[in-house]
Amino acid sequence: MNPMLAALMFPAMFLLIFLGIPVAFALIIPAIVAGWFAFGPHLFDQLYGSLYSATTNYILSAIPMFVLMGAILERSGIAARLFRTMQLWLGRLPGGLAVATIAMGATFAAAAGVVGAVEVMVGMMAIPAMQKFRYNNSLISGTICAGGSLGTMIPPSVVAVVYASLAQISVGELFAAMLFPGLIMVGLFILYIVGISVLKPGYGPAADEPDMYLPLREKLKITASGLLPTMLLIVAVLGSLMAGIAGPTEAAAVGAIGALILCICYGQFSLGVMRESLAITVRISAMILLIVAGGMMFTGIFAANGGGRLIQAMTSNLGLGVTGTLILFLFIVFLLGFVLDWTANVLICVPLFLPVLTAAGVDPIWFGTLVIIVIQTGYLTPPMASSIFYLLSIAPPDMTYGQICKGVVPFIMIQVVTLLLVASFPMLATWLPQRIVGF
Repeated sequence: MNPMLAALMFPAMFLLIFLGIPVAFALIIPAIVAGWFAFGPHLFDQLYGSLYSATTNYILSAIPMFVLMGAILERSGIAARLFRTMQLWLGRLPGGLAVATIAMGATFAAAAGVVGAVEVMVGMMAIPAMQKFRYNNSLISGTICAGGSLGTMIPPSVVAVVYASLAQISVGELFAAMLFPGLIMVGLFILYIVGISVLKPGYGPAADEPDMYLPLREKLKITASGLLPTMLLIVAVLGSLMAGIAGPTEAAAVGAIGALILCICYGQFSLGVMRESLAITVRISAMILLIVAGGMMFTGIFAANGGGRLIQAMTSNLGLGVTGTLILFLFIVFLLGFVLDWTANVLICVPLFLPVLTAAGVDPIWFGTLVIIVIQTGYLTPPMASSIFYLLSIAPPDMTYGQICKGVVPFIMIQVVTLLLVASFPMLATWLPQRIVGF
């Protein structure tokens, strides 16, 4: 056991990331080097245990199904129907198209759970619609980045699945804990958009086109075909999970099969759609699960070298108390979000921080909710915000990096407000799991 060796693993990991090494290998390489000094030839027995643990984790098998569910909804055109429905009902409000974009982001986040997929899909539909009515580019970019980032906070979230597997808590309980904070965040996003559009009418003018004036009967017909089936699918997935009827993998399978049935019913099914959906699923799932395996190797070797005791000693010596330690850990998660993928962030921080906090009496469900809000905030925070880079990949030439950074600032502040609310009133995260999970 060598605590100094454990401490050197983090600088080595960051150095490899800055050199452009993929995150999974930036985790595996320091684990192998530090493990060789600690275990010698027996290192590979230790690493095999971590790899076996990752590949046989039942909860993690839900990830490919949730990704497939979102990919089918995206590729089959179901998402486009959702966006048109949102536009019909919300477009005539001040900033209505931006409100529709947030509502679409929240709805599709509940169906997909993967930030990049949500943001790119919503952005490709929302940017032309908002620019047509001369929306301010900063409001457009901030809205799309914020709406896309809801894939982290709105269940079923892949981030929550990974956290629950590491913390050994119920995925259904964590999803239930995230529900109220997620809805509060969406409500505050919408309140800001409407407010800024009223105060500055040029930022988000109301949409004025024939579609917005369809008869009520026609709007209800479009809503019934475009919104209700997807909402029923979301309710089936989350309801079966929170009620304890199905485990995470079974609920994810219900979502994937339901998305496929919707695709067939809408007449969008084809071999091309399935091939593209499966290719996206394999690529994203392989990336996530390889990082999971690398993260488990890293944290396993770190712990074997006395890393856990090192962290406990550091926090004890600082004398911060429970609240100070919690703030410190959340701040570290936030800083790591600048340079690490969310998967690596969760895999490194949760196994190291959670034992310290659990021993101090901190509820792991509440802490998980706070961690997920902080990770979502990291998606938007310049200069290394992944949401900004997702948007830049599809943004028109007249939308600049500076405008995007300016646009995300109010939404970052709203996420910080949500974090403070949940931190100050833990019942926002803990009340619902105690009431509905498993009834």
